[in-house]
Amino acid sequence: MFARTKRLTLRPGWPEDAPALARAIGHESVVAKLARAPWPYALGDAEAFLAQPRGPHDPHFMIETMEAGAPRLVGGIGIRAADAGHELGYWLAPDAWGRGYATEAGEAVVAMARHALGLRRLDAFHFVDNPASGRVLAKLGFRPTGRVEARTSRGRGGEAPAVMFELNLDDDRCAPMPLAA
Repeated sequence: MFARTKRLTLRPGWPEDAPALARAIGHESVVAKLARAPWPYALGDAEAFLAQPRGPHDPHFMIETMEAGAPRLVGGIGIRAADAGHELGYWLAPDAWGRGYATEAGEAVVAMARHALGLRRLDAFHFVDNPASGRVLAKLGFRPTGRVEARTSRGRGGEAPAVMFELNLDDDRCAPMPLAA
């Protein structure tokens, strides 16, 4: 699957993306916010990630933008099968933070989950020390469950508290939550 938004292209990762992927994600400030990425993140980690088989209900995308007229990998987003269903995850390189790319990519992937994949629910979480991710999830219509759970972070080398979110894709009212000022 592919998707185009106003500013982004979401596409599968290819083996030749490994150097760009390693550069984009290879920041401790990024990896510390993720569950499965190791730190330090090396070219071999990118190659192994890109070589993983993907099923039709397990889409993962590279997020590209066309800054300066050339495509540039700025992040990743995907849905993975989890214990109780499907989980949305995403990351952006530090120089792409604060530009609305996570929300824009997230809107496209949530629409795919609902319409193309026929999923009924998505779960997500963010580590407590990453409230910006919680704001993205709220903009996408996710609701906090009220639970904070310990989640493993390979990049941190242990567990950290995470705020749990859910999104009912069957709910026509699943519009983004208004954010507090």
